[in-house]
Amino acid sequence: MTISTVLLGIIALGLVIYAALRRDGSLRRGVVQGWRVFCRTALLLLVAFLVVGYVEALSPQELVQAWIGPDSGWRGLLMAELIGMLLPGGPYSVFPLVAVLLEAGAGLGPAVVLVTSWANQALLTVTFEVPFMGWRFAAVRWVTGLAFPLLAGILAVLLFGS
Repeated sequence: MTISTVLLGIIALGLVIYAALRRDGSLRRGVVQGWRVFCRTALLLLVAFLVVGYVEALSPQELVQAWIGPDSGWRGLLMAELIGMLLPGGPYSVFPLVAVLLEAGAGLGPAVVLVTSWANQALLTVTFEVPFMGWRFAAVRWVTGLAFPLLAGILAVLLFGS
C-alpha cells in the first residue's frame, strides 16, 4: 500500500462520515456517482494496464537505453518530447508506462521530458482546446510550450544527475 492510497482512503472515509452525518441523501448519491465513474473508467484502466504490461514484457532494454537512456543526449530528449506529445490517456496510463521505461533503462532527463511533454504538449488536448480558445491561441500555447519539457529534462539532469 502506498502513501497515496492511504491518503485517498482517509479522505474517502472522511467524506463518507461527513455525508452520513448530513442525513440528506448525499451518502447514497456519493456511492452512485462513484460507481458511475468506476463503470466509465474501468475498461480504460484495464486496457492501460495491459498496454503497460506488454510494454514491460516486450520492450528490449537495449532499445530503451539507446533511444531514451541516460547517454542518449539531445536525441533522447527530443524523442522523449515526441513520445510525450503522442501519448494518450491520463495519469493512470502514463505514469505506470514511464515507470516501466525507467526500469528498462530510460534516463532521468528523458523521463522528465516525456512526462512534462505529455502534461503540457499532448496533441490530443489540442482537439479540446481549439473549439474553446481558437486555433491561434492553441498554436501559440503549443509552440511556445515546446521548450519547457526540454528545459525540465536538462534541469533534472543538472540537479540530480542522469
